[in-house]
Amino acid sequence: MELVEAIKARKSIRGYKPDPVPKEVLNQILDIARHSPSGVNNQPWEFVVLTGDALERAKGVNAQLFTSGAEISPDIPEPRFTGPYRERQIALAKHIFALMDIARENKEKRQEWGAKGMRFYDAPAAILICIEEEAFSHQLCLIDIGIVVQTIALAALEFGLGTCIQHQVVLYPEALKRALGLPESKRLAIGLAIGYPDWDFPANKIPKEREPLDNLVTWKG
Repeated sequence: MELVEAIKARKSIRGYKPDPVPKEVLNQILDIARHSPSGVNNQPWEFVVLTGDALERAKGVNAQLFTSGAEISPDIPEPRFTGPYRERQIALAKHIFALMDIARENKEKRQEWGAKGMRFYDAPAAILICIEEEAFSHQLCLIDIGIVVQTIALAALEFGLGTCIQHQVVLYPEALKRALGLPESKRLAIGLAIGYPDWDFPANKIPKEREPLDNLVTWKG
């Protein structure tokens, strides 16, 4: 897939086929992603690839804590959007719930959908992006993380894979690290669900909505 086409085509995938993603494919994607740029070439990212039993442990821990109402403690705080940013967030949720036939007042279905998200939308593989504590102290490293995550998402398209970039899957970092045997010094920045898209899954039919360019650009000179 051509680069411009990939940028325009990429969307969040929330329903996956059960087919496993070959290890060599995941390795190729991350080998591409490591070429991403970073400030002063600091390359703060590390990748934890989850499949099989490890993925099931991560899904189980996340879903159990979410369902029980456990207090979150993410390494990167949850955003609190206001104004037009909150409006876009609400519009997206309404659109997804409509596609999934989840009524606003149906708390049980909404809880089930939330738990599915915590399970990486039941994708056959997932990637956690980690930062060593020493690098995490410099907040500019989060820009670098955003760059490498975008590279992973775009590279995945070349192999017929879809992704969903998720902060929700790292809301319980300490429990995840214990379940996966990760060092305490690692900070969990974000995760990606990855797998072959199920295009019949209702939530995957949501269109991409973006602001018109004229609303975003100011020309000087």
